[in-house]
Amino acid sequence: MRRQDAESGYRLDEIDRRIIYELMADARASSAPKIAEAVSVSPGTIRNRIERLEEEEILTGYHAHVDFERTSGRLTALFMCSVPFAERESVARAAYAIPGVVNIRLLMGGRRNFHVLAVGEDTTDLRRIGTALSEIGVEIEDEMLVEHEAVQPYAPFGPDEDERRKPPTDFVSLSGDSEVMELTVRTDAPIADVTISEAVERGVISDDPLIIAIEREGDVLTPHGDTHVRPDDVVTVFSRGGADDRTVNAFIGSSE
Repeated sequence: MRRQDAESGYRLDEIDRRIIYELMADARASSAPKIAEAVSVSPGTIRNRIERLEEEEILTGYHAHVDFERTSGRLTALFMCSVPFAERESVARAAYAIPGVVNIRLLMGGRRNFHVLAVGEDTTDLRRIGTALSEIGVEIEDEMLVEHEAVQPYAPFGPDEDERRKPPTDFVSLSGDSEVMELTVRTDAPIADVTISEAVERGVISDDPLIIAIEREGDVLTPHGDTHVRPDDVVTVFSRGGADDRTVNAFIGSSE
């Protein structure tokens, strides 16, 4: 069954989803022949599909993951900020012009709706970036040094055996014990089809993991206590105490 993209109207089929999965896994090593072998179609079909996905702006770029700490000890910081909803896109364009800013994430509603990832040569350079953000109207709520970042492809787009074998999670470790996690909710997860308030009351999750966003069928939702968490939701969770098995298993179920 095909899924329709809310913005472009382009319907992803199984081949499209597998292409996206393979490119997310390793865009540099995933040549058309390699993807074709994994998907069991011709390399020409893969090239045509990639071109179409680019035209539809579903594939928007191919990015290298860089450990900046290994480049002369540079520091990476996550600025968690608030920006008036109507001004987010214009402020984002201004923020990208600040030297050192490498990534911006816009969240739907609420405070801390504007996340900026920046790289500086030292703490003085990071203060310069923070000052520049403030000058363009960004209210910085918190700032944390990023210790480690790891990404993986979106498991529901991959082969079934990979989806079962690997927990569909992304983690960003922050300074101290804090972590931001992206977790894809599985059907058998304790939190599936339960409201956030009910999950806390039942002890499925504690008050510490803060659910800051839910991506569902192409839309990003601002979660509240009465929001139901559904299977296949991609949930962004901020935990001051760091990721533990209880928090992760609440969203993806037992790994056994």
